[in-house]
Amino acid sequence: MSKAEAGPDIATMSFEDALRELEQIVHRLEAGDVPLDDSIRIYERGAALKAYCDKRLKEAELKIEKVKVAADGAKGLEPADDL
Repeated sequence: MSKAEAGPDIATMSFEDALRELEQIVHRLEAGDVPLDDSIRIYERGAALKAYCDKRLKEAELKIEKVKVAADGAKGLEPADDL
């Protein structure tokens, strides 16, 4: 698998594109018909895609959950509906 076959730079991908590529990698690996060296390379890319998707999900979660400090200083979460 060449650099061009490895796909676009993960940092520039949308969450949806990264997830789609990750799903394709999982299907290829589960099929079991990928040569060992290619399996290792695509597994590494899959791990990087998973980390990227996890990071993007966490960032989205933090944007949705806005910390609210009550008058008494207690902290709580403000539901996304109130944003």
